[in-house]
Amino acid sequence: MPVVSPTLSNLTGGGSDGWEVFMRARQMIAAGTPVLELTIGEHDIRTDPSILAAMDKAARGGHTGYAMVPGIVKLREAVARRVTERTGVPTSVENVMITPGGQAALFASHLATCPHGSKALYIDPYYATYPGTLRGVGAVAAPVPAHAENGFQPRASDIDAAATGASSLLINSPNNPTGVIYTRETLEDIAEVCKKRDLWLISDEVYDTQIWQGEHISPRSLPDMAERTLVIGSMSKSHAMTGSRVGWIVGPANIIAHISNLATHTTYGVAGFIQDAALFALEQGTALEDKVGAPFARRRELTVAILNKQNHIRMIPADGAMYVMLDIRETGLSGEDFANQLLDTHHIAVMPGESFGAAAAGHIRVAMTIADDAYVEALQTLCDFAAELCE
Repeated sequence: MPVVSPTLSNLTGGGSDGWEVFMRARQMIAAGTPVLELTIGEHDIRTDPSILAAMDKAARGGHTGYAMVPGIVKLREAVARRVTERTGVPTSVENVMITPGGQAALFASHLATCPHGSKALYIDPYYATYPGTLRGVGAVAAPVPAHAENGFQPRASDIDAAATGASSLLINSPNNPTGVIYTRETLEDIAEVCKKRDLWLISDEVYDTQIWQGEHISPRSLPDMAERTLVIGSMSKSHAMTGSRVGWIVGPANIIAHISNLATHTTYGVAGFIQDAALFALEQGTALEDKVGAPFARRRELTVAILNKQNHIRMIPADGAMYVMLDIRETGLSGEDFANQLLDTHHIAVMPGESFGAAAAGHIRVAMTIADDAYVEALQTLCDFAAELCE
């Protein structure tokens, strides 16, 4: 009997995919039990009506046929301008490929940079799909730990020690799940290792509009890094367009051409009316981005205020993104056990740190993605639950 390809059957490495608590919460909801979900990075507001109106106008206007595979020129130009203005690195349409969301961009970038069987490095803690994406392109997924004691900033020495046989390094700043923004020093050290070890650097920057403290630096802007860096961007987080599936890759023109060729043989591009809506959204400038990000900035301040009134949970400095990572090791529970017990006893769903790698064990990730009053109630209940466990 025919068998499933090992590439797919081994996508999660034979272990957990990290989503068990989330799936259990959804099953409880389906059975009629109310659950406060602080799990996934889905905005509690929806795509702005003006963007939907632009999408509707484009679709009704006839932009429903095949669109240009690398992306419509005007959208690629808009992304190129955005990147040039924000990073100072001259960027043109030849450096931009439009993709069906950031996830497709991650897959294509690794397929372009990782020969089959080569090692692909990624920082642990990581977004849950990273290792599966790397295995999916035929690479050997190799985590490099970033430790809580170091503020989850990766260390160049750890990357260098893991780099033998590697083709690429995947980083994410602002970071999901920790909310940490990598410092200039961290990024400069990473860049030096990439040059020393001749690695492609794949920089996932989908949270680059959600900066609450400090600055976001794209490593593509560092000396001699533009030629070896692929930047992943997306409209999902910046403009609450998660379901529209539109993102991009920015990189050297020659590799962008190869990725465009890949799209011809796989996705065949992104729907034209969705690209038109993305173009409209980018043309609104930072005002719309700030509007989308404002609830998370506000809830971060609420989080700090609540956590400052207790002594059992430590918050990892959340300088960006829509999450906070909480250290719950004082309770004596793993992140997994804490999350499951919190769900069972209080019907509050959070993601265990272990869902994002071994380095996040003993932590939980809280998504700041429900209305302020419900969020405050859930977080206070979470703190009270931790206090009971510590008694």
